[in-house]
Amino acid sequence: MAERVVLAYSGGLDTSVGIGWLKDATGKEVVALAIDVGQDGEDMDVIRQRALDCGAVESVVVDAKDEFANDYLVPAIKANALYQKRYPLVSALSRPLIAKYLASTAKELGANSVAHGCTGKGNDQVRFEAAVAALAPDLTSLAPVRDFALTRDKAILYAQEHNLPIEQSKKSPYSIDQNVWGRAVETGFLEDPWNAPIEDLYTYSKDPAEAREATEVTITFDQGVPVAINGQPVTPLQAVVQLNKLAGDQGVGRIDIVEDRLVGIKSREVYESPAGLTLIAAHEELENVTIERDVARYKRRVEAEWAELVYDGLWFSGLKRALDSFIDETQRFVTGEVRLSLHAGKATVTGRRSEVGLYDYNLATYDTGDTFDQSLAKGFIELWSLPSKISARRDLAN
Repeated sequence: MAERVVLAYSGGLDTSVGIGWLKDATGKEVVALAIDVGQDGEDMDVIRQRALDCGAVESVVVDAKDEFANDYLVPAIKANALYQKRYPLVSALSRPLIAKYLASTAKELGANSVAHGCTGKGNDQVRFEAAVAALAPDLTSLAPVRDFALTRDKAILYAQEHNLPIEQSKKSPYSIDQNVWGRAVETGFLEDPWNAPIEDLYTYSKDPAEAREATEVTITFDQGVPVAINGQPVTPLQAVVQLNKLAGDQGVGRIDIVEDRLVGIKSREVYESPAGLTLIAAHEELENVTIERDVARYKRRVEAEWAELVYDGLWFSGLKRALDSFIDETQRFVTGEVRLSLHAGKATVTGRRSEVGLYDYNLATYDTGDTFDQSLAKGFIELWSLPSKISARRDLAN
């Protein structure tokens, strides 16, 4: 049997042409692998057949939406994961899941290599190949667009010459990647960071400037996991889908950022993640009620490191696993409800409550019934400021 390569297949021009291009360049049979992570768009059965029509010897489609939500989005929620404090890792979270199936499919079908359609300029090439290296170090990773100079004009010409079933419509000015967690839009006029985004860029969210009544939503968490929306039980995937609609209709989740790419360049990106930003805002506020001060302070440092590891393609690294253990430990009592007002592009927390929270009304109140002994504060301040007082005396004396 001929050697095989498993290609991460999207159904678009580059990966469709990549099937024949890989076969011509390497002599290997190509197995197409498409992973459904909630990207919507075309029917996955259509994508499966397109891969076969483009020359794949096998075409595999995996519905991984629930796995994506349970095993990748939930950890991101627990970590309040925002790269550069703003980007909820829309694409970065899907890549290790796709790489996992690339590796397992290659082993199952006897392939000795995997492939993807990334260029040499972006982050995803690193994410795919680093993940595959961690999961199956014996596999070789190929990238036809990067390694075999498969430019877009060459890809269009190849598709025309081989009568591939791909629409050769006018090229979109944007590069778009999406899944159930959000959408990423780049290139075109966005490459000039002075140019403001236009409304045509967005599909997951409506214009936040439109006049409409606010939407109130209550999210219930159990140990950091969203388990109900407005009192109705949900799976993590259902929570994301519902909040994409509720928050997206209010224009929540739009992000315009100049981002530090792993390969060393800065890139202007526009994202939509209505559910992502809403869930993280709610979860972070519930932590404020349920996690003790020192743990919360330290966790914020861990969150930044966690987000950078995921962004940098190190999902399967030892440090990432160790940080996961710490984060999971912090979630033991992150249980309760958070109420938010969704309006004019913002998800604003308006209420929070937890039966295992650390907020004590009797300690916090300034009214009659206050149980906080204010007489202890004077001595506390004396001891707390003692090192500063001693050093200040020395500084003034010298």
